[in-house]
Amino acid sequence: MWTNGKVAGATLKTLRYLQHCCIPTVLRRGTDGRQQRLCRLMSSSGPPWRLLFFGSDQFAVESLKLLTSSRNSSEEVVKSLEVVTLSGDVPVKRFAQQNHLPVHSWPPDNVDGQFDVGVVVSFGCLLPERLINKFPLGILNVHPSLLPRWRGPAPIIHTILNGDTVTGVTIIQIRPHRFDVGPILNQELHPVPENCTADELGAALATKGAHLLINTLRTLSERVAQKREQSKTGATFAPKPNTSLSWVVWEEQTCDQIDRLYRAVRFRTPLRTTWMGQTIKLLDFVGKCHISSADQKRKPVPGSVTYLKESNALAVCCKDGWVGFKAVLLNKRLTAADFYNGYLHQTLQNKTLYQTAEGFFVTRKRGTATHQITENSLLQQ
Repeated sequence: MWTNGKVAGATLKTLRYLQHCCIPTVLRRGTDGRQQRLCRLMSSSGPPWRLLFFGSDQFAVESLKLLTSSRNSSEEVVKSLEVVTLSGDVPVKRFAQQNHLPVHSWPPDNVDGQFDVGVVVSFGCLLPERLINKFPLGILNVHPSLLPRWRGPAPIIHTILNGDTVTGVTIIQIRPHRFDVGPILNQELHPVPENCTADELGAALATKGAHLLINTLRTLSERVAQKREQSKTGATFAPKPNTSLSWVVWEEQTCDQIDRLYRAVRFRTPLRTTWMGQTIKLLDFVGKCHISSADQKRKPVPGSVTYLKESNALAVCCKDGWVGFKAVLLNKRLTAADFYNGYLHQTLQNKTLYQTAEGFFVTRKRGTATHQITENSLLQQ
C-alpha cells in the first residue's frame, strides 16, 4: 500500500499534468448559482496544434500560406489545418481549395473538441463567445498595427494617412463583442518606408505578421500564460474608408496631406474634385510642384489650376503650395496636355485663367457656394 506521502506525490503529479495539458475555457453557473470553471483536454501540451483558420483577403493568405508549409517543416507547428471563410470567390478560399485544405462556410458547424487554437486574420466578422470558448487556447488575431493604436478594419490606411513613421504587427487573443481589444501575446515593430503606399506597407506587414504568428505558435502555452492587457491610453480607431475620403479639400489640406491621402487610397479609389460642376478624378500624382511668382498672373487661391508644360502636369493650389497630376478622368482619361488643350488653353491665352470657373477645381463638400466665393475673391484681387 502507498503511504500518505506517496499518495500526495501522485496527486501532485496528476495536478501538474492537468495544469499543463488543460486550459480553462468556459465559465458556467452551476445549479447553486456559483461559477464553475471547465477544462477541455487538448490534443497535446504543445505544438503541433490542431488549428482552424478564419480569413478572407490577400493579407490573410500570407499567414495561411506559412501555416500550410509549416506542416511539412522539420519544426512542425501545425498538426492539422482547416479553414473558415466567407462566401464568394475570396483569396483565402481559392488558396485553401488549391492546397486541398478543408473549407467551412461561415459560421462553422460543430467544432467541439476538434481544434486546439483558432487564428483570425483579416476576417471582418465578430466571433461569438460560444465559438471562442470551444478553443482551449482561444483564438489568435494577426493585426497590422501596434495595438492599441489603430484598432479597427483599416489600420494600414490610417497609418499612411496620419504620417506614422513606425508601425508593426500584434498577435492578440480575441474577445467577444469588440474588435481588437484582447490581450497581447506578441508584438513586433516595423518602420514605415518613406513614400510607401498602403498596398506596399500591407504586403510587408502581411509577411511579418505571418512569421510572427508562427513564432507565437511555437511557444503558445507560455505566451498565453504571460499575456498582457492592452494599455488604456493611446488607443486610436481606424474606420473603413469610403469614397468621401477621396475628395480633396483644397482649402484645408496641405501638400503633404494630399500626398499621404493619395498613397493611402490610390489602389482603391482615385482622388476626386469638381470642375465646372462635374466630378473629375485626379490621376498619376507627382507630388509638390514649384510655381514661380512670374508664372502667377494673379495671386491664386486653393483650387486654382494651371498647366506646367515642362513637366506635362496640372498643378493645383492647396493650403500651403501646389501639387501636380499627370492625368485626369473627365468622361475619359485625359493627359495633362489633353486637358490643357481641350479645356484650359483658351482661358490661358486670354490671361484670364484665375478669373473664370475654368481656372480652378472646387471642393465638393461646399459645392456651388465655394465656387461663387472663390470666383468673387479672385475678381476682387
